[in-house]
Formats: sequence, C-alpha cells, structure tokens
Amino acid sequence: MQTVSENNLASTSVSVLMINAQGIMLSVLGHDYFLSYNRIPWMQDAPIRSVLNVQMSGPEAIEWPDLDVDLEIDSLRHPERYPLVIKRNALDYVVA
Repeated sequence: MQTVSENNLASTSVSVLMINAQGIMLSVLGHDYFLSYNRIPWMQDAPIRSVLNVQMSGPEAIEWPDLDVDLEIDSLRHPERYPLVIKRNALDYVVA
C-alpha cells in the first residue's frame, strides 16, 4: 500500500515493498530500508493487512495506525543511534 500526500511542491510517500520471515522492506521518501524483526519484534506477528497499512506521520515519521506503532525516519537512516532498550518501572514488579 502506498500513501502519497502533497505539501506545497514536495511529494512524500511510504510503502511496504516486501514482507518475509526476516523482516519488512520499506520505501520511504524514495529510499529503501529493511526493518529486521530483531529491531522491530512487535511487527513479527502482526497481520499482513496491518503491516501494509503504513502512512506518513508528519514530515519526519511514519506510522502503522492499526498497530499503534510510530517510527522516526532518522531511526531508519541511522539505527545505531536508536538502541532498543526496555525501561522498567516500579509498577512492573507489583504483585497482586
């Protein structure tokens, strides 16, 4: 699925090029990016229809509204700057 919107003279778009067992290939603003499930594990079991429903979320981000997932385009360009870290808080350890 491809989403195109016009902002003055600039055209911005995002589309899913491929989905396979290792990850997702995206085209964003004319550049292709492979998103490994190692980096985006929450997408691995997502329904294909929901993965295909991707759109621009402003000039510097993309989103999957069905999955409540947003990614900054810079994180696609420079994944080394965005390590995956899960931060726990005290409420994660409350026993009922």
